[in-house]
Amino acid sequence: MSLVQIENDGPVATVRLNRPAKHNALDAEMMIRLADAWDQLSQDANITVVLLTGEGRRAFCSGADLGSLAPLATGARRPETQFERRWVDEHQSLVDRALLRSTDFHKPVVAAINGLAVAAGFELMLGADLRIASSAATFQLSEVRHGLIPSGGSLVRLPRQIGWAGAMEIILAANRVDAKRALEMGLINRIVAPESVMKTAWDMCLRIAEGAPLALMKAKEAALRSSGRALEHAFAIEQACQAEVMASQDAREGPRAFMEGRPPRFRGC
Repeated sequence: MSLVQIENDGPVATVRLNRPAKHNALDAEMMIRLADAWDQLSQDANITVVLLTGEGRRAFCSGADLGSLAPLATGARRPETQFERRWVDEHQSLVDRALLRSTDFHKPVVAAINGLAVAAGFELMLGADLRIASSAATFQLSEVRHGLIPSGGSLVRLPRQIGWAGAMEIILAANRVDAKRALEMGLINRIVAPESVMKTAWDMCLRIAEGAPLALMKAKEAALRSSGRALEHAFAIEQACQAEVMASQDAREGPRAFMEGRPPRFRGC
Protein backbone atom coordinates (compact mmCIF):
# COMPACT_ATOMS: atom_id res chain seq x y z
CA MET A 1 0.00 0.00 0.00
CA SER A 2 1.23 3.47 -0.85
CA LEU A 3 2.42 5.63 2.04
CA VAL A 4 0.30 8.45 0.59
CA GLN A 5 -3.02 7.28 -0.81
CA ILE A 6 -5.22 9.29 -3.17
CA GLU A 7 -8.86 8.31 -3.58
CA ASN A 8 -11.13 10.21 -5.96
CA ASP A 9 -14.89 10.23 -5.40
CA GLY A 10 -16.67 12.64 -7.69
CA PRO A 11 -15.37 16.17 -7.14
CA VAL A 12 -13.63 15.23 -3.86
CA ALA A 13 -10.17 13.69 -3.59
CA THR A 14 -9.02 12.19 -0.29
CA VAL A 15 -5.29 12.37 0.44
CA ARG A 16 -4.44 9.96 3.24
CA LEU A 17 -1.09 9.67 5.03
CA ASN A 18 -0.69 5.94 5.45
CA ARG A 19 2.02 5.13 7.96
CA PRO A 20 0.01 4.56 11.16
CA ALA A 21 2.64 2.41 12.87
CA LYS A 22 4.90 5.51 12.86
CA HIS A 23 2.08 7.96 13.68
CA ASN A 24 2.13 8.97 10.00
CA ALA A 25 5.57 10.55 10.40
CA LEU A 26 6.94 11.89 7.12
CA ASP A 27 9.98 10.16 5.67
CA ALA A 28 11.58 10.94 2.30
CA GLU A 29 9.19 8.76 0.33
CA MET A 30 6.11 10.27 2.00
CA MET A 31 7.30 13.84 1.47
CA ILE A 32 7.93 13.15 -2.22
CA ARG A 33 4.63 11.36 -2.71
CA LEU A 34 2.79 14.16 -0.92
CA ALA A 35 4.48 16.85 -3.01
CA ASP A 36 3.65 14.93 -6.19
CA ALA A 37 0.06 14.41 -5.01
CA TRP A 38 -0.56 18.14 -4.74
CA ASP A 39 0.93 18.66 -8.20
CA GLN A 40 -1.31 15.93 -9.61
CA LEU A 41 -4.48 17.20 -7.95
CA SER A 42 -3.79 20.76 -8.99
CA GLN A 43 -3.95 19.68 -12.63
CA ASP A 44 -6.97 17.36 -12.29
CA ALA A 45 -9.96 19.27 -13.66
CA ASN A 46 -12.35 16.72 -12.16
CA ILE A 47 -11.32 17.51 -8.57
CA THR A 48 -12.81 20.54 -6.86
CA VAL A 49 -11.86 20.02 -3.20
CA VAL A 50 -9.38 17.86 -1.27
CA LEU A 51 -9.85 16.07 2.05
CA LEU A 52 -6.53 15.59 3.87
CA THR A 53 -6.19 13.09 6.73
CA GLY A 54 -4.00 10.47 8.37
CA GLU A 55 -4.68 6.74 8.69
CA GLY A 56 -5.91 5.58 12.09
CA ARG A 57 -7.16 7.51 15.12
CA ARG A 58 -3.87 8.07 16.92
CA ALA A 59 -2.28 10.65 14.65
CA PHE A 60 -2.99 12.99 11.80
CA CYS A 61 0.76 13.41 11.39
CA SER A 62 3.49 13.40 14.04
CA GLY A 63 5.88 15.44 11.91
CA ALA A 64 9.03 14.58 10.04
CA ASP A 65 10.71 11.26 10.72
CA LEU A 66 13.85 12.76 12.23
CA GLY A 67 15.57 9.42 12.50
CA SER A 68 15.33 9.13 8.74
CA LEU A 69 15.45 12.70 7.42
CA ALA A 70 17.82 14.45 9.84
CA PRO A 71 20.87 12.28 8.98
CA LEU A 72 20.19 12.90 5.29
CA ALA A 73 19.88 16.65 5.83
CA THR A 74 23.14 16.87 7.79
CA GLY A 75 25.06 14.50 5.55
CA ALA A 76 25.53 12.01 8.39
CA ARG A 77 24.08 9.31 6.15
CA ARG A 78 24.24 8.91 2.41
CA PRO A 79 20.95 8.42 0.54
CA GLU A 80 20.21 4.78 -0.16
CA THR A 81 16.95 4.78 -2.16
CA GLN A 82 15.64 6.70 -5.14
CA PHE A 83 13.36 8.65 -2.80
CA GLU A 84 16.21 9.59 -0.48
CA ARG A 85 18.39 10.66 -3.41
CA ARG A 86 15.59 12.84 -4.74
CA TRP A 87 15.00 14.23 -1.27
CA VAL A 88 18.62 15.30 -0.96
CA ASP A 89 18.63 16.85 -4.45
CA GLU A 90 15.28 18.69 -4.20
CA HIS A 91 14.90 19.15 -0.45
CA GLN A 92 13.58 22.72 -0.24
CA SER A 93 11.28 22.46 -3.25
CA LEU A 94 9.82 19.23 -1.87
CA VAL A 95 9.20 20.75 1.57
CA ASP A 96 7.47 23.75 0.04
CA ARG A 97 5.20 21.60 -2.11
CA ALA A 98 4.54 18.78 0.35
CA LEU A 99 3.55 21.11 3.22
CA LEU A 100 1.59 23.45 0.92
CA ARG A 101 4.04 26.23 1.66
CA SER A 102 3.92 27.23 -1.98
CA THR A 103 0.94 29.51 -2.56
CA ASP A 104 -0.08 28.15 -5.94
CA PHE A 105 -2.38 25.31 -4.79
CA HIS A 106 -5.73 27.06 -5.08
CA LYS A 107 -8.21 24.23 -4.61
CA PRO A 108 -9.86 24.16 -1.16
CA VAL A 109 -8.36 21.72 1.34
CA VAL A 110 -10.25 20.35 4.35
CA ALA A 111 -8.17 18.61 7.05
CA ALA A 112 -9.68 15.78 9.11
CA ILE A 113 -7.47 15.76 12.21
CA ASN A 114 -7.90 12.44 13.92
CA GLY A 115 -5.15 12.61 16.56
CA LEU A 116 -1.70 14.14 16.97
CA ALA A 117 -0.85 17.10 14.74
CA VAL A 118 2.65 18.08 15.79
CA ALA A 119 5.80 19.57 14.27
CA ALA A 120 5.67 19.20 10.46
CA GLY A 121 2.24 17.59 10.82
CA PHE A 122 1.03 20.77 12.51
CA GLU A 123 2.56 22.79 9.68
CA LEU A 124 0.89 20.62 7.06
CA MET A 125 -2.44 21.23 8.82
CA LEU A 126 -1.83 24.99 8.58
CA GLY A 127 -1.85 24.60 4.81
CA ALA A 128 -5.46 23.38 4.94
CA ASP A 129 -8.25 25.92 4.64
CA LEU A 130 -10.73 24.29 7.02
CA ARG A 131 -9.96 21.91 9.89
CA ILE A 132 -12.24 19.37 11.52
CA ALA A 133 -10.68 17.88 14.66
CA SER A 134 -11.37 14.90 16.87
CA SER A 135 -12.07 15.72 20.50
CA ALA A 136 -8.95 13.65 21.21
CA ALA A 137 -6.71 15.64 18.85
CA THR A 138 -3.69 17.51 20.19
CA PHE A 139 -1.45 20.12 18.59
CA GLN A 140 2.14 21.17 19.24
CA LEU A 141 5.23 22.85 17.84
CA SER A 142 8.04 21.71 20.16
CA GLU A 143 11.06 22.58 18.01
CA VAL A 144 12.48 25.34 20.27
CA ARG A 145 12.83 22.82 23.09
CA HIS A 146 15.18 20.82 20.88
CA GLY A 147 17.32 23.76 19.77
CA LEU A 148 15.46 24.14 16.48
CA ILE A 149 12.74 26.34 15.00
CA PRO A 150 9.76 25.29 12.89
CA SER A 151 10.62 25.63 9.22
CA GLY A 152 7.58 24.39 7.34
CA GLY A 153 5.64 27.64 7.23
CA SER A 154 4.22 28.00 10.74
CA LEU A 155 6.38 30.98 11.77
CA VAL A 156 4.75 32.94 8.95
CA ARG A 157 1.29 31.38 8.81
CA LEU A 158 0.38 30.98 12.45
CA PRO A 159 0.47 34.67 13.52
CA ARG A 160 -1.61 35.57 10.47
CA GLN A 161 -4.13 32.81 11.11
CA ILE A 162 -4.73 33.07 14.86
CA GLY A 163 -3.05 36.31 15.97
CA TRP A 164 0.26 37.13 17.63
CA ALA A 165 -0.32 36.13 21.25
CA GLY A 166 -1.83 32.75 20.47
CA ALA A 167 0.85 32.01 17.91
CA MET A 168 3.65 32.85 20.35
CA GLU A 169 2.06 30.61 22.98
CA ILE A 170 2.36 27.70 20.56
CA ILE A 171 5.74 28.62 19.05
CA LEU A 172 7.70 29.88 22.06
CA ALA A 173 6.12 28.12 25.03
CA ALA A 174 5.79 24.98 22.89
CA ASN A 175 2.73 23.99 24.89
CA ARG A 176 0.67 21.04 23.78
CA VAL A 177 -2.79 22.37 22.89
CA ASP A 178 -5.91 20.24 23.18
CA ALA A 179 -8.86 20.45 20.79
CA LYS A 180 -10.90 22.74 23.04
CA ARG A 181 -8.09 25.28 23.33
CA ALA A 182 -7.37 24.99 19.59
CA LEU A 183 -10.99 25.90 18.84
CA GLU A 184 -10.84 28.87 21.22
CA MET A 185 -7.70 30.11 19.46
CA GLY A 186 -9.26 29.81 16.02
CA LEU A 187 -6.80 27.11 14.98
CA ILE A 188 -9.59 24.69 14.00
CA ASN A 189 -13.15 25.08 12.78
CA ARG A 190 -14.95 22.33 14.63
CA ILE A 191 -14.56 19.60 17.26
CA VAL A 192 -16.44 16.33 16.82
CA ALA A 193 -16.34 12.86 18.34
CA PRO A 194 -13.45 10.72 17.03
CA GLU A 195 -15.81 8.47 15.10
CA SER A 196 -17.39 11.48 13.36
CA VAL A 197 -14.26 13.23 12.10
CA MET A 198 -14.22 11.78 8.59
CA LYS A 199 -17.97 12.09 8.02
CA THR A 200 -18.01 15.70 9.18
CA ALA A 201 -15.01 16.58 7.04
CA TRP A 202 -16.54 14.75 4.08
CA ASP A 203 -19.81 16.63 4.45
CA MET A 204 -17.84 19.89 4.53
CA CYS A 205 -16.08 18.89 1.31
CA LEU A 206 -19.39 18.14 -0.39
CA ARG A 207 -20.77 21.49 0.75
CA ILE A 208 -17.76 23.30 -0.70
CA ALA A 209 -17.96 21.27 -3.92
CA GLU A 210 -21.41 22.75 -4.57
CA GLY A 211 -19.64 25.98 -5.43
CA ALA A 212 -18.30 26.81 -8.87
CA PRO A 213 -14.78 25.32 -9.25
CA LEU A 214 -13.25 28.43 -10.81
CA ALA A 215 -14.87 30.73 -8.24
CA LEU A 216 -13.60 28.57 -5.39
CA MET A 217 -10.04 28.59 -6.71
CA LYS A 218 -10.00 32.29 -7.48
CA ALA A 219 -11.44 33.18 -4.07
CA LYS A 220 -8.69 31.17 -2.37
CA GLU A 221 -6.03 32.57 -4.71
CA ALA A 222 -7.05 36.14 -3.90
CA ALA A 223 -6.97 35.45 -0.16
CA LEU A 224 -3.53 33.80 -0.37
CA ARG A 225 -1.88 36.32 -2.65
CA SER A 226 -3.26 39.40 -0.90
CA SER A 227 -2.31 38.31 2.62
CA GLY A 228 0.08 40.81 4.22
CA ARG A 229 0.13 43.17 1.25
CA ALA A 230 -0.67 46.87 1.28
CA LEU A 231 -4.38 47.49 0.74
CA GLU A 232 -4.06 48.96 -2.75
CA HIS A 233 -2.07 45.92 -3.89
CA ALA A 234 -4.42 43.51 -2.15
CA PHE A 235 -7.48 45.09 -3.75
CA ALA A 236 -5.81 44.92 -7.17
CA ILE A 237 -5.28 41.17 -6.72
CA GLU A 238 -8.89 40.74 -5.65
CA GLN A 239 -10.10 42.72 -8.66
CA ALA A 240 -7.97 40.70 -11.08
CA CYS A 241 -9.38 37.44 -9.72
CA GLN A 242 -12.89 38.87 -9.89
CA ALA A 243 -12.39 39.83 -13.53
CA GLU A 244 -11.37 36.27 -14.43
CA VAL A 245 -14.43 34.85 -12.69
CA MET A 246 -16.84 37.30 -14.27
CA ALA A 247 -15.55 36.38 -17.73
CA SER A 248 -16.35 32.70 -17.15
CA GLN A 249 -19.32 30.65 -18.29
CA ASP A 250 -19.94 29.68 -14.66
CA ALA A 251 -20.58 33.32 -13.78
CA ARG A 252 -23.41 33.28 -16.30
CA GLU A 253 -24.70 29.86 -15.29
CA GLY A 254 -24.96 30.57 -11.55
CA PRO A 255 -27.42 33.50 -11.71
CA ARG A 256 -29.33 31.82 -14.56
CA ALA A 257 -29.82 28.65 -12.52
CA PHE A 258 -30.92 30.69 -9.51
CA MET A 259 -33.56 32.54 -11.54
CA GLU A 260 -34.77 29.26 -13.07
CA GLY A 261 -35.00 27.55 -9.68
CA ARG A 262 -32.64 24.68 -10.52
CA PRO A 263 -29.20 23.49 -9.40
CA PRO A 264 -26.39 25.11 -11.38
CA ARG A 265 -24.35 23.06 -13.83
CA PHE A 266 -20.90 24.48 -13.37
CA ARG A 267 -18.15 23.58 -15.83
CA GLY A 268 -15.15 25.16 -14.16
CA CYS A 269 -14.63 27.66 -16.95
